[in-house]
Amino acid sequence: MDMTKMYQEKLVSAEKAASVVKSGDWVDYGWTTGIPVAVDKEIAKRLPELHDVNFRGGILMWVPEIFKIENPAEHITWNSWHMGGIERKAIKEGFSFYSPMRYCELPRFYRDGNMPQPDVAVIQVTPMDEHGYFNFGPNASHLSAVCETAKCVIVEVNKNMPYCYGGSEADIHISNVDMIVEGDNPPIACMGAGGPASDVDKAVANLIVEEIPNGACLQLGIGGMPNAVGALIAESDLKDLGAHTEMYVDAFVDIANAGKITCAKKNIDKGRQTYAFGAGTQKLYDYLDRNPACMSQSVDYTNDPYIVGQIDNFISINNAVDIDLFGQVNAESAGPKHISGTGGQLDFVMGAYLSKGGKSFICMSSTFQPKGQPMQSRIRPMLAEGSIATDTRTTIMYLVTEYGKVNLKGLNTWQRAEAIISVAHPDFRDQLIAEAEKMNIWRRSNRR
Repeated sequence: MDMTKMYQEKLVSAEKAASVVKSGDWVDYGWTTGIPVAVDKEIAKRLPELHDVNFRGGILMWVPEIFKIENPAEHITWNSWHMGGIERKAIKEGFSFYSPMRYCELPRFYRDGNMPQPDVAVIQVTPMDEHGYFNFGPNASHLSAVCETAKCVIVEVNKNMPYCYGGSEADIHISNVDMIVEGDNPPIACMGAGGPASDVDKAVANLIVEEIPNGACLQLGIGGMPNAVGALIAESDLKDLGAHTEMYVDAFVDIANAGKITCAKKNIDKGRQTYAFGAGTQKLYDYLDRNPACMSQSVDYTNDPYIVGQIDNFISINNAVDIDLFGQVNAESAGPKHISGTGGQLDFVMGAYLSKGGKSFICMSSTFQPKGQPMQSRIRPMLAEGSIATDTRTTIMYLVTEYGKVNLKGLNTWQRAEAIISVAHPDFRDQLIAEAEKMNIWRRSNRR
């Protein structure tokens, strides 16, 4: 097989690649840093003459050109597997919608054919290697399943995409590609590591880190608190830690560079930090690039609770928006206003509990203060109307705020209410007790 000849036969301009998109098509747009750039510009030029084009992707790190056309809602819908700030703005404009999922199930959505299959897939990749493979970079996630089921696969080559060693679904062979576009090699989009940790972040981090044993395997979510935990771990005396996570974030690089991550104690993938996708600063991309210590894998592997459960002392750390007195966790909306998505939070909450010695932590500040409004409690009697229950009351293990941590496993309703209220801000506890009494989940002998 002459790879060079095949490459030249499939090499087209971005304009030519964009020409295959038709009205009514479903167009998969990669994932995170794998969203196309050159082809996106050309598709945007065509959209005014098209209608009902359905794009699919998630966690946009820059505003694609297809969002910038006049009256986008008349021509496109953006169907997101996980929302970010850019997509939230598009919701308000009427052309962006969330697709609910447990992240571990996403590849099967494509392969089972129980949703519209991709007419076109456009994905930013690394240059082809000597064996004819393009690497998905830090975006293995579900992209192999996308390409397997797409009628037309277009790869957009970017020399700046980090080459990420992986498992079985980190690459696509040229024989499975229909068109190749050589882009302008823009820098890979960075996601800020966030500002300095607040005192609340540090308080929560201290409560979690004391629960982590040597040899534990970590999953960190995105946000200030997981980053604060990561920073504290990097400064700790912990050793022989592992990493098995959905999203690889800068905190893992810091922990690894501090010599804390060896993955020597992992029951599976020993010696490898396993992740479904990575997004962060250039430091993170440089660390992942051709690093044999890291393994990019499909999300139905990284997030499968039964895979996670095979790893002893698995520690899952994630943020939440709020929680009610029953233990229902909302991590993705403010009432009916969508913020992000379920992602892999529920996957890891469930998986950590299957792990021998495993623990999952839902962490949050006890309060928040909307602009121009008084301080409000993140611990509510009931989730606000329209809120999404990301984690059911039966799955949550540890809840952590700056006022303490409680393990809700095995507790009945009145015990749960008491435990949850105990880590609420003191200013709201009496009010929460009164509400618990109205809901018949407060026992007369409870502490007050």
